[in-house]
Amino acid sequence: MILVFATNNPNKLKEVQSLVPSHITIKGLKDIGCTEDIIEDDPTINGNAILKAQYVKDNYGYDCFADDTGLEVFALNGAPGVLSARYAGPQRNAHDNMNKLLIALAVQSERNAQFKTVIAYAKSDTITTFEGICKGMITKERKGDDGFGYDPIFMPEGYDATFAQMALALKNKIGHRGKAMHQFLEYLQKK
Repeated sequence: MILVFATNNPNKLKEVQSLVPSHITIKGLKDIGCTEDIIEDDPTINGNAILKAQYVKDNYGYDCFADDTGLEVFALNGAPGVLSARYAGPQRNAHDNMNKLLIALAVQSERNAQFKTVIAYAKSDTITTFEGICKGMITKERKGDDGFGYDPIFMPEGYDATFAQMALALKNKIGHRGKAMHQFLEYLQKK
């Protein structure tokens, strides 16, 4: 089985490929010749995942799944949320995003947050969505060298390490994207 994952992010692609059984091949956007930026202008995480999956289905003809992920910080009324990748500007720089977030939380004692991932699957004329949430907190400084995005400053509930300090297998087991992917794979297995 071949599935197209609507991403150009090599880190996301690697993370998702490590979650799927060997009989499923995951292709990224570059693999199908999609080099344009897919516009993500919906005000919700759910809506942006749907936009990306539907775009690939409509323009390239492949059954496709897409994810959108946001980091929601409660002391900041859910920010950066849907703007997580562009929190510090259109350059989508993870270091700039983390710096801006750490500065915004510098005087906050409340540091609870959650990662939310929505996966949208476009097949034929239907869209099905799956959601994964991982609760945790924002650390006061970066810890760890693995992962990507906000991983060095997000510590999941019940753990004494950030996502960037964890092995990929553990992050996939407890993390937001892993939870959403698990639901998606269960759905595929039933079909």
